[in-house]
Amino acid sequence: MNMYKLMFMMTLISGTMISISSYSWMGTWMGLEINLLSFIPLLKDKNNPYSTESSIKYFIVQALASTMFLFSILMIMITTNMISDIKNTNLFLIMMINSSFLLKMGAAPFHFWFPEIIEGMNWINSLILMTWQKIAPMMLLSYTIKFSNYIIFIIIMSTLVGSISGLNQISLRKIMAYSSINHLGWMLSSFLNSEMIWLIYFLLYSFILITLITILNMFKIFYLKQMYTFMNKNILIKFSLMLNLLSLGGLPPFLGFLPKWIIIQYLSNNYMYLLLFMIMMTLITLFFYLRIIYTSLILSHNELYFNFKNLNMKMNFLMLFLSFISINGLILCTILFNFY
Repeated sequence: MNMYKLMFMMTLISGTMISISSYSWMGTWMGLEINLLSFIPLLKDKNNPYSTESSIKYFIVQALASTMFLFSILMIMITTNMISDIKNTNLFLIMMINSSFLLKMGAAPFHFWFPEIIEGMNWINSLILMTWQKIAPMMLLSYTIKFSNYIIFIIIMSTLVGSISGLNQISLRKIMAYSSINHLGWMLSSFLNSEMIWLIYFLLYSFILITLITILNMFKIFYLKQMYTFMNKNILIKFSLMLNLLSLGGLPPFLGFLPKWIIIQYLSNNYMYLLLFMIMMTLITLFFYLRIIYTSLILSHNELYFNFKNLNMKMNFLMLFLSFISINGLILCTILFNFY
């Protein structure tokens, strides 16, 4: 890593921390701007000709969301004198400020920039965009969220778009992007009960995504064609990659099912119809994951187009260890809970 990227990584982290720990809305806006201006230099990659296009698109969209956020705060300050009690303000202004956060995190129907920008990134920047860059908007949204038909509409659209749009993709980065939009719907629904459920969901989702993207980045896999020719000689790593996809989709008994299980338990009392719709949409995401796995394991190809370097033993052990936790995490958690 270059020194300037290390510096911008530190300011990226500090910008998020400023946003979620600030006492004023202007301080949160400043933290979001620091975070934005720190992430754009990280997108620069001399080996990727599309990185410049992605950085410009990302800057335009995030600047628009920041403008909406700042305008909403100014309107609330003009119309009401009590900015601290924001949940008792006008519903339209609440919708406007929530829309700015939803645009920043890429939730549907504000999602059109998200897959296009990820397509021009490498895997490390895609991982940062799908995990760390969602922390500040989600935390700020939890401060202002007022559950109405608007938020229910956002949850439905996110789960619907994230499942349907991923069916006809051949790029793994776009598939991960639409899967992230689907998971955003589940994360937003976790705010119906408590922020702790969101934290559990986000941490487990980030862990599974880190495990999956570590393998994909190590072998430079970006498209489905490369999945079909991936590691036919080392079937153990290939099999662990396939099972991590199922864990990301939320199939029991893998670790990815645990946060969905918690949300299902809490939503089954008051939001049954919403929960049934979310589960049906998650089954569609599992369908295109199973389609990838079925084709990759059944079809046998020679590795003619993509040559992979042999892994050393440390990296091989690290990938298998992370995959073991991701695959068997739910069983391990159940044993620990029963033990204590």
